[in-house]
Amino acid sequence: MIIKKLHEMGVRSDYAYAAGVGSIGLALLSWFGSLKVEEGQDLARADRWGIFIGEWAPTFLTLGLALQHYEDNGGCCH
Repeated sequence: MIIKKLHEMGVRSDYAYAAGVGSIGLALLSWFGSLKVEEGQDLARADRWGIFIGEWAPTFLTLGLALQHYEDNGGCCH
């Protein structure tokens, strides 16, 4: 039901895959950026930012797989 609604809203599997890959890159950039800002301070906080953003990737990639399955089966989820 959610996948059907996302598809009707124009969300395609390619967009979800791109968001997953982008979130991995953003997690790395966030982590490296936080390391520079937190230099000599609280490194645990820098690690948490990278991990927080990195946790988005599996969600986007899973949505991409579900949307791909929906698209491949002509809008049927069976």
